[in-house]
Amino acid sequence: MKILDLFNEALIPQESFRAPYIIAEAGVNHEGDLNLAMRLIDEAREGGADAIKFQSYKADTIASKYSPSYWDLSREPTTSQHELFKKYDKFWKTEFETLKKYCDSVGIEFMSTPFDIESATFLNHMMDVYKISSSDLTNKPFIEFIADFRKPIILSTGASDLDEIRQSVAWMDESNVKFALLHCILNYPTDDENANLGMIQDLQKNFPGIRVGYSDHTLPKDMKSLEMATLLGASILEKHFTYDKTLPGNDHYHAMDIHDLKHFKEQLIRIETLLGSFAKQALDSENLARNNARRSLVAAHHLPQGTTITATDVTWKRPAYGISPADIDKVVGMKTRKAVAADELLQWEMLV
Repeated sequence: MKILDLFNEALIPQESFRAPYIIAEAGVNHEGDLNLAMRLIDEAREGGADAIKFQSYKADTIASKYSPSYWDLSREPTTSQHELFKKYDKFWKTEFETLKKYCDSVGIEFMSTPFDIESATFLNHMMDVYKISSSDLTNKPFIEFIADFRKPIILSTGASDLDEIRQSVAWMDESNVKFALLHCILNYPTDDENANLGMIQDLQKNFPGIRVGYSDHTLPKDMKSLEMATLLGASILEKHFTYDKTLPGNDHYHAMDIHDLKHFKEQLIRIETLLGSFAKQALDSENLARNNARRSLVAAHHLPQGTTITATDVTWKRPAYGISPADIDKVVGMKTRKAVAADELLQWEMLV
């Protein structure tokens, strides 16, 4: 499925399991090397992602030289945002066009999050949907600029409260664009106790009719965070993606790799199997238990022919080959056509 298809579908109550749209967030884990970027694309596709997403920025336009860090300095010791971004801002229009073409050739959707007007503009012809970072949730002029492209927007909601999200939604509504909201916690990494996946349902409650997803920054471990988000109804999942989790740097250590992604895709198959039908009904596989574990009305003692049955004349025992206890009100007051032995299952033909 393409991300645009997701936005074009009506959002209706779920009647069967629908696997979420998975975005492998490569960010700048290519480290300015096109060959590494293509490797990330190949591994994301092989792992089962629907899209791979990069980040398009220049250090000089995203952060001042005095911007402090907000990540785990034991993992990434750079204390200046500008200094860190300067290491990874070498890709621009030409490189992203190359990556877009490569994504098309191998069969995975290309995306990149813009962080300035220039990148938002040149990415327009490469993408059907825009992604806006949590960091720009309050950036009114930037959101309005992107909304003017009249394309759907995926907006992450990290470090925001409901009033701020409503404000951003109002800006997008003014341009009449479709959008999705991603629950997100802006910690790198996000500890399990801070993940607060229940907030997915609060977004669903407060923004009915809007697609809600999850952008994950927890350590990959067993990928339970994405499984839980899926079960809570997240229709879009985004998680940082790398080819080597042991590499130094801000985005490698809390990213998933191809093995994590494959594991999660396998778990999705099991989730689909376990969820099955959303319409409650008895299954053919239950017929043996239905017949042998349910009960029938049984003669509590010997009933001579012509006995008018009272409530004390019957009890209920397994199996369910006789008259159901659900029909006891019909049975009481009827007469026996013939003698019925104690413990014998009552059948309709025994009664008149």
